[in-house]
Amino acid sequence: MQIRIPILSFLLCLLIFSAQAQEYSLLLKGGHVIDPKNNIDAVMDIALVGDSIARVAENIPENQAEKVVDVSGLYVTPGLIDIHSHNFHGTEPDAYLSNSFTALPPDGFTFRVGVTTIVDVGGAGWRNFSTFKEQTIDQSKTRVLSFLNIVGSGMKGGAIEQNLQDMDGRMTGMLARQHPEIVGVKVAHYSGPEWKPVEEALIAAEMADIPVMIDFGGNIPPLSLESLLMERLRPGDIFTHTFAHVPGRIPIVDERGKVRPYVYEAQKRGVIFDVGHGGGSFLFRQAIPAMKEGFRPNTISTDLHTGSMNAGMKDQLNIMSKFLNMEMSLKEVITASTWKSAQVIQREELGHLSEGAVADIAVFSLQKGEFGFIDSEGFRMEGTQKLQCELTIRAGDVVYDLNGISRPPWIVE
Repeated sequence: MQIRIPILSFLLCLLIFSAQAQEYSLLLKGGHVIDPKNNIDAVMDIALVGDSIARVAENIPENQAEKVVDVSGLYVTPGLIDIHSHNFHGTEPDAYLSNSFTALPPDGFTFRVGVTTIVDVGGAGWRNFSTFKEQTIDQSKTRVLSFLNIVGSGMKGGAIEQNLQDMDGRMTGMLARQHPEIVGVKVAHYSGPEWKPVEEALIAAEMADIPVMIDFGGNIPPLSLESLLMERLRPGDIFTHTFAHVPGRIPIVDERGKVRPYVYEAQKRGVIFDVGHGGGSFLFRQAIPAMKEGFRPNTISTDLHTGSMNAGMKDQLNIMSKFLNMEMSLKEVITASTWKSAQVIQREELGHLSEGAVADIAVFSLQKGEFGFIDSEGFRMEGTQKLQCELTIRAGDVVYDLNGISRPPWIVE
């Protein structure tokens, strides 16, 4: 007897089988994966299910994924983490980086360079953090975190940032304990001889079990850099603008072109040295001698704001490319922009490509040619390699695609 299966039933069975066969929502195929946490530096495939990484392995079959993106010849890394930025954008006049025009809304400056997590450092204090959360953190596709300013009113510039009476470690610490988006405490722009800003920040940091980030100095004569690094900062606390040389602050490289011995000692005992490039805080005459002596920054960050975005800094990838041309390896610059940064801000669920982790992923090409890089004094350094972002994935969604590699071709019918 011949059995006939109705055509609709057959097609339904076919669709069910096809759906079962496609285990993954997206497959990145054939890229060179660099995942420092998991010590991966090889050609691998990465499969996603929804917003999470499901599998990292060689030769995952294409027919197991709903969508396949060919990333052969490209580098695939965790989404970058920029731990020093200014994103409390608003319209308040004369408020510098706290709800005003000098700060930048993050989404226009992150995904196009592979950044999926950005940290505003000091824009908000305990008095106006709720506004920052409502306006920026809750409205951004980029994951936005915060270092709370020790000044309660935030980074509003001028006399407001000199107000010792508004530096309250207890109030800052209490607020930080209430909000998981707050990952540190920031001290910046104080130009007096007192240590109170640092002391109050450390009180807050101890209460909330988070690190302090210090933008140090401004007083003439300068406060002791050795005292800051060796006596006051704890392991895990962050010294930013590492390669700056500004009035009122002792630079890490001395007048003989040598890194001061206590700088090495501080790094050895766990103080984090962050780039924090910015518009005026990165000099080749500091960075190149330090690199030649083997001193490396722990983390690479931008200090992004309107005064740096179109100057020598430009963006996260431009800074990473500078260090590539100062003989840091590609794996080192990726580490300093992903896994190490995640560890520093105590968000170790980020910055890696482990199975089960959130699918924040960046895909880069490494361009070869003749390039120029500019420091904060306006000097140019020649280079032969430069990173370019091709694709950015945030929580499983393609949020930036420079050349359409994730899209089907348009065909003339």
